[in-house]
Amino acid sequence: MLASLWGFLAAVIGVSMLLLSTGALMELRAPIEASPTLAANLAAFSFALFGVFALVFGGAHLWAGALLRRHQPVGRVLMLALAIGNLLVLPIGTALGVYA
Repeated sequence: MLASLWGFLAAVIGVSMLLLSTGALMELRAPIEASPTLAANLAAFSFALFGVFALVFGGAHLWAGALLRRHQPVGRVLMLALAIGNLLVLPIGTALGVYA
């Protein structure tokens, strides 16, 4: 259950980051006096990269949660693999990684 909740929250963060990336790209396309800066390009790329990563990470957690609910052995292995990455996400991810 916790893996599914964590996956849902990561997916919500991924969608919000992709929306921020879209906003940064629209800022780049807006006609302004100055040319698009490196900072705007970097922000758009960073938001998009983090958003895609969060969606993939959240999807993997949702998948692991579904496998765990069906008592599939591969769900346990997948959750243990994801727990290693969760240890780096302070403080909730660390608690979930230790719990896994």
